[in-house]
Amino acid sequence: MSDYKNLIVEQKEKVLIVTISREKAMNALNCETVAELMSVFRKYWSDNNIGCVIITGAGKAFVAGADITEIAKLDARGGAIYSADGLKMMRTISNFPKPVIAAINGFALGGGSELALACDIRLASEKAKLGQPEVNLGIIPGYGGTQRLTRLVGRGKAMQLILTGEMIDAAEAHRIGYVDEVYPAEELMDKALKMANLICSRGPIAVLLAKECISRGLDMPLSNGCDFERTNFGQTCATKDKNEGCSAFIERREAKFTGE
Repeated sequence: MSDYKNLIVEQKEKVLIVTISREKAMNALNCETVAELMSVFRKYWSDNNIGCVIITGAGKAFVAGADITEIAKLDARGGAIYSADGLKMMRTISNFPKPVIAAINGFALGGGSELALACDIRLASEKAKLGQPEVNLGIIPGYGGTQRLTRLVGRGKAMQLILTGEMIDAAEAHRIGYVDEVYPAEELMDKALKMANLICSRGPIAVLLAKECISRGLDMPLSNGCDFERTNFGQTCATKDKNEGCSAFIERREAKFTGE
């Protein structure tokens, strides 16, 4: 199914699995890989046969960072363009209408951490290592790390991780809320698929609007966010899926949602 140089893209029922496959480079995000990720998410943006996406890495790394050979050549203008391209890709993933799960199988550093942060749910292998080590190179995160990590773990912990450039293990990442669950390495993808399939079994319109309420509400005052939720709750009440879900509950049977 994959027409990409640096990605393996496959579909299992309603779950799209995107595997970054540059093992010799520890799956580092070069410009070509960034463009390919953008292409994949644009391609499936309106595909109703997809209910959830899993992003993972081939081999021992999720994504071990950006491609340093590319960064080494950048000046101020080039750096701004490089960052803008990466941020555009990350926003595309973050704004993707269906839930996106990061299955963090190994190193998620720099751009890899930022890729995981752009996803909706982060599941990690016990062997995973995470961090934003850019200061070790004399630069700062450029794909949203200073913003998304702070919103996730809080100002103080984000300051500590970004200013020291230290790497932490999966257990510590889970403790501070950097990742949502930690599993034995051999169980990670099975657990990710199980969660993705569970999401796909729920009302698709409800899942889409719930994700939108959570994501957009973070940038609103609480009262505005609640108003936005109220409007979208009303929209779900006008769907066939709501009628089916309520009927299935009353009749004690499994709901058969159609996305209508």
